[in-house]
Amino acid sequence: TAAFCQRYGVPLEAAANCVLVVGKRGGELRWAACLVLAVHRADVNGVVRRHLDVRKVSFAATDDATAQTAMEYGGITPIGLPTDWPILVDRQVAEAGDVVIGSGVRRSKLVLPGDRLVALAGAVLLDLSQP
Repeated sequence: TAAFCQRYGVPLEAAANCVLVVGKRGGELRWAACLVLAVHRADVNGVVRRHLDVRKVSFAATDDATAQTAMEYGGITPIGLPTDWPILVDRQVAEAGDVVIGSGVRRSKLVLPGDRLVALAGAVLLDLSQP
């Protein structure tokens, strides 16, 4: 993200990362996508863990993420994810105006109003980020 922003003159505050996480509860894997601005980190061990109702949540392994999404790692987008996955959108993303997100492949990006991400199926607006 940082390299893209530097090359194309996009402020990091206008780029949102889509991070996939997975937790387990009662033998069931619980996947989620977390959308935070590139200048922040998702509170995975606090807000995300509680939202998924799991004891431990981890960042998805690269191979698992690409197999589950059919997207390229580093280009994962919340658009087109499995419909049973929650999309946890940080409030600051929704309030950021236009944001750059992944497109599913590394060679392109999408630009859209951050508040549109909250309208995606399964989207949940949360105070998710840590600076």
